[in-house]
Amino acid sequence: MAFTAKTEAYPASVIPVTIGTGEKAITLGGNHALPFCSFDAPIQNAPKIGMEIPDAGIRAYLQAGLCEFYQGCTCPAEMAKRAASVPGVSFLCLHLESADPNGENKSAAECAALARSVAGATDLPLVIMGCKNAAKDAEIFAAIAEALQGRNILLLSACEENYKSVCTAALSYGQKIGAESAVDINLAKQLNVLITQLGAAPSSVVMNVGSAAAGYGYEYVASTIDRIRAAALAQSDDLLQMPIITPVADEAWSVKEAIVPEADMPAWGDAEKRGIEMEITTAAAYLTCGSDAVILRHPAAVSAIADMLAALI
Repeated sequence: MAFTAKTEAYPASVIPVTIGTGEKAITLGGNHALPFCSFDAPIQNAPKIGMEIPDAGIRAYLQAGLCEFYQGCTCPAEMAKRAASVPGVSFLCLHLESADPNGENKSAAECAALARSVAGATDLPLVIMGCKNAAKDAEIFAAIAEALQGRNILLLSACEENYKSVCTAALSYGQKIGAESAVDINLAKQLNVLITQLGAAPSSVVMNVGSAAAGYGYEYVASTIDRIRAAALAQSDDLLQMPIITPVADEAWSVKEAIVPEADMPAWGDAEKRGIEMEITTAAAYLTCGSDAVILRHPAAVSAIADMLAALI
C-alpha cells in the first residue's frame, strides 16, 4: 500500500514585513506553515541572517578571528561594508551599546551621525539596536528615525516603558517598529495591542520576544515562540501574526562557555571556537522554533547558519 503523506493546512499566515529599500530590501514573515515545513505549504520568505556592527568599532571585539576579519577597518562604517560582503548576510544591525548612560553615554546626535555613516556605507537593510536603557533608546531612536528617513529601517526595540515615543518616531519618518517583550506570550500580545492602537499597521511591526543562549533559559524563549506561532497560524490571532527577530550575538558571546579563557579551562579548548559553536547552536535553535531572522556576530557562525538554511529550504 502506497504511503500518502498528510499535510497540515493553517487558516492564517505570518504577516510579511519589509525592511530596507531597493533590490536589497528583505521581507520577514509571510509564511503559511511552521518553520521549514515546506511539505505543508511553500516557504514564501526564508529566514534572514543579520550581522552585528558595534558602535565602538573593532575595539569591541577581543576574539582573534573577528579582529582578523575586520583588520584594517577604522570605524563602524568600514566594518559594515566588510560585513555586507559576507555570503548569507541579508541585513546589518548597528548596536548602539555606547549610548548607555551608565557607560560612554553617547548623545543622540552622535548616534544619529554614526547611523548615517553606516547607512551610507552599504545598501543592505539596517536594524538599529539600542542600549537597553528605555529612556535613552527613545531619545536616540527619534534622532535616527529622522536622520534615516526614506531608508525603511527597523528600530529595535520599543518596549513597555518607551513604546509611545519610539512608535511616534517610527510613524513620523516611515520606519519599522521592533516590539520587545519579556519572554511571555501575553506580554507580547499586549504590547502589539498598544502599538497598533497608536496607529501602527501590523505590517510595520516585528516582534522581539526575548532571547537566551542555548542552555541558559533558551527553553523558555522557545516555548514562547512556539505558542506565538501556534496562535498566529492555527488560531488566526492577528495580534500575534507579526514576524519575529532574535538578537543572538549578545547572548551567545556573553556566557561562560564563550568567554572563559582556555588557560583557565584547558579541557574546554579554544574560547573563540566555543563562542562560535554557542552562536551557531543558539541561532539554529531559534530558527527551527519560529524566528524569522537572527542577528549574529562571527562570520563563521553566519556561514554555518547560511549553509543550514540552504539545506532546509
